[in-house]
Amino acid sequence: MRYDSAVRAPWTIALLAAGLLAIPSAQATLDREAQRWVAQTLAKLTWDQKIGQLIAPAFNSTYLPTDSDAFDTLVRAMQESHAGAVIAFGGVEPAPRVLLNPSYGTVILGQPLALAATLNRLQAVAPVPLLASADFEFGAGMRIGGATRFPRAMAMGAAGDEQLAFEAGRLTAIEGRAMGVHVNFAPVVDVNNNARNPVINTRSFGEDPAKVGALVAAYVRGLQQGGMLATLKHFPGHGDTEVDSHLGLPIITHPRERLNTTELPPFRAGMAAGAAAAMVAHIELPELDPERGPATFSRPVITNLLRRELAFPGLIVTDSMKMDAIARMMAPGEAAVKAVAAGADLVLDTPDPAAAFRALKAAVEGGQIDRAQVEASVKRILESKARLGLHRTRTVSMESVTTIVGSRQHQAVARTIAEKAVTLIKDDANRVPLRLPPDASVLYLSVLDYPSGWRIAAPSRTIIPELKERWAATEAVEVSDRSTQNELDLVRAMAGRFDAVVAGVFVRAASGSGRQDLGPGVVRLLQDLARATKQRSQPMAAVFFGNPYVAATVADVPAMLLTYDFSDLAEESAARALAGEAPIAGKLPISLPGLFPAGHGLTR
Repeated sequence: MRYDSAVRAPWTIALLAAGLLAIPSAQATLDREAQRWVAQTLAKLTWDQKIGQLIAPAFNSTYLPTDSDAFDTLVRAMQESHAGAVIAFGGVEPAPRVLLNPSYGTVILGQPLALAATLNRLQAVAPVPLLASADFEFGAGMRIGGATRFPRAMAMGAAGDEQLAFEAGRLTAIEGRAMGVHVNFAPVVDVNNNARNPVINTRSFGEDPAKVGALVAAYVRGLQQGGMLATLKHFPGHGDTEVDSHLGLPIITHPRERLNTTELPPFRAGMAAGAAAAMVAHIELPELDPERGPATFSRPVITNLLRRELAFPGLIVTDSMKMDAIARMMAPGEAAVKAVAAGADLVLDTPDPAAAFRALKAAVEGGQIDRAQVEASVKRILESKARLGLHRTRTVSMESVTTIVGSRQHQAVARTIAEKAVTLIKDDANRVPLRLPPDASVLYLSVLDYPSGWRIAAPSRTIIPELKERWAATEAVEVSDRSTQNELDLVRAMAGRFDAVVAGVFVRAASGSGRQDLGPGVVRLLQDLARATKQRSQPMAAVFFGNPYVAATVADVPAMLLTYDFSDLAEESAARALAGEAPIAGKLPISLPGLFPAGHGLTR
């Protein structure tokens, strides 16, 4: 199925007619009714309720019974801590902490109906409509099983199509709103200009500030036209760091002049497009604030730069307060006070909502936080809720979830982006697409950074059957940093018996992993195979899923394609490109040090 922007899915048309998708654009200005609701609500809130509006606890979107301790904890956050917002994650499963077999994964996806049902119940008990948020950076499918999962931002950068970025944002908003989510913590606005960045990487649109800004603006417009609030993150720029803020506190020492030319332009573009929120990074910027500590606690960064100098009128949100950059530094209550005192409107994902509430209340009563600032923050929060239409309707139709989320129309857009993103950076012997007869034998190597943590997107689960469909005599072998020397030698020995060798290289730059490379033994294997296949005039191609910078570490491989993603669509698109069933036209949105500049890409 190919995407046609002029065609709207029949279900969507029917739902619009029935009023089930009567979602206002998040870019709309407040009408008189909404303004009156904001003023009246603000006037009747107690100070405890006002303080609670600044707190956004987290919950998982797996099935949550009403009669459960977990649900009771959420209700207490609404009623006792007066939380005004929530953030939805996917889910987790327990795993044994054992030596020798670290392969268990704990992260799982949530479920659309479970998310909608939990939010509806929370909205029913909340005195003020809740602002529901989520990290849907690459679509609701990032957190929710069955929802549409769009390619990561860097894949959109490689595709270079602003209209597709707009559509990805718009359709993400439609799916998110159908499940009761109002704020998307996206797009990532960071300019990824550091090849060793362990936390942004493919989450960024690229390294060119102007091109990043154009795609950011398109995504913001699409997201907010679809009815969700867009969030520019991670202010003032997390692209040039080699420390993962999930594990430690990055320090960026660039002077203000560098920020003006590189990091800030995409934020300005997103603001000009009307972005409703901004998320502050857990990074230290001594050139902006000489006092030690993260931007999360910095009044010069949040209030002076973002709020006053850049004149940003929207919500200012912290990044997750559970990240080690903050959680290891101080207690939840103290961290909440420092963030709000610096100018944040919303304290996101605090480890202890009750402690955060108590500390904020004490800080307001003690004069550490100005009451007028709290009033201004609460007004912005209420205005955001009114802009979303929550003063009229705060719950969602469960019927609309099943008819909107994960539709074929939405999947078709994601597939189009994935195919346009595939980038052929090298093809020394002009072997791509592979010119092999159906009865050719293919050795497929699933090359992993490390075998643990693949709970959601098991590598090669799609490309192997796709290759077998085209070349039935395909044999698949998995190697990783845990492969023994004997196993790697066996692969070397058997490679010559096949008509072609294809390597799918899966390397993560994943939040909290602290890793982003192939094991040395696997690198040597790929280099040895590159030399051997060249001597034998045997076709060899490598497809890189995820971290594109890894291609520079195996530069001898004769043909290399990049997808910038881990997903079934990325693997399917790679197989189609290798088989010559789809054009290849992606361009590098980043430079590969010592290999190719940004903008490079061969066309097939």
